[in-house]
Parts: sequence; structure tokens; C-alpha cells
Amino acid sequence: MEQKPRNWRALAAAFGWMLVAVAVVATGAWGALALVLTGRDGDPVRGGIAAVFALAALLALIAMARPRGRWRAMAAYAAIFVALLAWYGGLQPSNDRDWQTDVAVLPYATVEGDEVAVYNIRNFAYRTETDYTPSYYDKRFRLSELKGVDLIAVYWMGPAIAHTFLSFDFGSGGHLAISIETRKEKSEGYSALKGFFRQYELIYVVADERDVIRVRTNYRHDPPEDVYLYRLGGSLANARRLFLEYVKEVNALRQQPAFYNTLTTNCTTNIWMHSIVNPAHLPFSWKILASGYVPQYLYEQRRIDTRLPFAELQRRGFVNVRAQAADGAPDFSRRIRDGIPVPRMSER
Repeated sequence: MEQKPRNWRALAAAFGWMLVAVAVVATGAWGALALVLTGRDGDPVRGGIAAVFALAALLALIAMARPRGRWRAMAAYAAIFVALLAWYGGLQPSNDRDWQTDVAVLPYATVEGDEVAVYNIRNFAYRTETDYTPSYYDKRFRLSELKGVDLIAVYWMGPAIAHTFLSFDFGSGGHLAISIETRKEKSEGYSALKGFFRQYELIYVVADERDVIRVRTNYRHDPPEDVYLYRLGGSLANARRLFLEYVKEVNALRQQPAFYNTLTTNCTTNIWMHSIVNPAHLPFSWKILASGYVPQYLYEQRRIDTRLPFAELQRRGFVNVRAQAADGAPDFSRRIRDGIPVPRMSER
């Protein structure tokens, strides 16, 4: 009978050390990746530091197998990890870098009652994806003329992953697209893995649809991108609140930059975060993380037109062919929407 408490204590201790081992493996992997992926690709110094940190994690795991000295080994590893966290916490976003041309100019806006003046709307003249003439314009919009919001979903690597962004329909005032993206430096390419580790700033690209949609349908070929447009239904009051939330963030990022994060602060999760301003907003779903399924999720929640089966709505929403035919036409936005059903919108 006296052996049972000791057995339970031994089992509890073993389970506790198992949890510590899992924590060491997780923090060791995260720390090594953080060190390898920050800074310039192939930096031998950073790679060496990452190797040393990974070795420290391995030695801590080996030390756990020996009762003597395991606490000292854990304390030493914890101190190293705290130092790593201090370094990582010191990484700060900036608006002052050598940016790629397509994200070099930040938009901003002013709101005066019903009127919203938007500055630095991107409208590049493309010859190829990488050969273009930069161009921007300013424009005034009236909130009272906002008549709809469209979701654009862009696919290039299978059905589960998409870049999503919104376009706001101001009727005769035109469409204004806002795409949440990584703000890359001239020396950088995009890596989803790097996006977990404070390697990219966040930018809200405010653009003419002839820019932000047409570059994807007409000029990107490696890989090619399939673009779908879905017209959202619901409340105009909600649409106006959502647009003003976007405007707030556009202005906030001009004053205080922020990091992009592949999982938590990206094109789709930020759309959902902005939508929280509205009552009865969409509940969170795994389909928001697997962004390619967002259109289906909106259909299931009856936020896009359900008078047609989703497959038919998707077929009609494929805009590549119409966008290629419209190209730089002044009525580009109207022509890419031909055949897409218009959902009912209520004032409230």
C-alpha cells in the first residue's frame, strides 16, 4: 500500500518531464527557424547562431535523461531562450525601407461627414508583371453612394489557398479595391514560412481594379492566377462601417507600421477582423485560415447569392477571360461583372 503514492509521484514526474521535453523541442525548432529566416538569405553568421541554438536545445534534451544536473541544464537553456525572445521582441516594423516599387507608396484617406477622400490609389500601366509605369491618383467617394462589396479570390496553388481582397462599389463613383498584402523590400521575395517570423511589413494596397485585378488576370503567368469575383449581399450600413474600418487601418499603418503574419495577420484574417465591427458578423471558421474555402463558407452562411448552386456561381464568377478581353478599357469593372448575379442589399 505504501508503494502507490510513490508510483503516482514517479508517473507525475515522468509526465512533467515529458511536457518539458515537448516544450524544448517546440521552442528549439521555433528559435532555430527564427534565427535562420530573419535577415538576408544564406547569412552564414545567422545560420551559425541558429546551429548553436539548436545544439543547446539538443543538449538540454540529453540532460533530461540524467537525474543529476538536469535542472541546471534546463535553467541554462531557459536563459538562452529568454535572450532569444528579447532579440525577437526587438524586431520592429518600419515604413522606411528600400521598398519594391509596387508597394513603395502608402495610401491614406480623410473623412469629412459623408465624403471620403482617398489618396495614392494605385493604377499602374503594365506591360508585363514586372515592367510597368507607376501611376497613382486621388479620388473622393461618398459613403451614401456605396452600394455593394465584392470579394475577389485569387488561386495559384490549389483549392485550399487563395489571396482574397475586397472591392467597394460606389455606383457611378466607381469601384475601389483594397488588397491586404506583404510590403516587400527590393531584395525580398515572398515566403509563407518567413511570413511567420516578422520578415514582412503589412500594407493595404488601395487600387483601381484595372490594376489590382488586371495584373493577376492578364500579366501574371508564372504561375498563372485564376481570379473569381463574388458579389456580397447584406446590409449597406454594414458595408459602410466595414469600409470605414479599412480607412482607419490604412491611416494607422501610415503612422505606425505593423508586421504581416502568415497565419494571424494576413489578407483573409484581417478581413474577418475588420468585419467584427458589424453586428451578426461571420463566426470564425477554419475556412478563414484555409482561405481558398472562404467563398464556399460565405455561401453556406448565405452572405453571397444562393439563388444558384455554388458551382454555377463560381463558374460565372471566373473573370480571367472577361478581364483579358476588357484589358485597360474604362468600363473594365462593369465588363468583368457581366453575368454575375447581383444579390439583394438592404439599407440596414
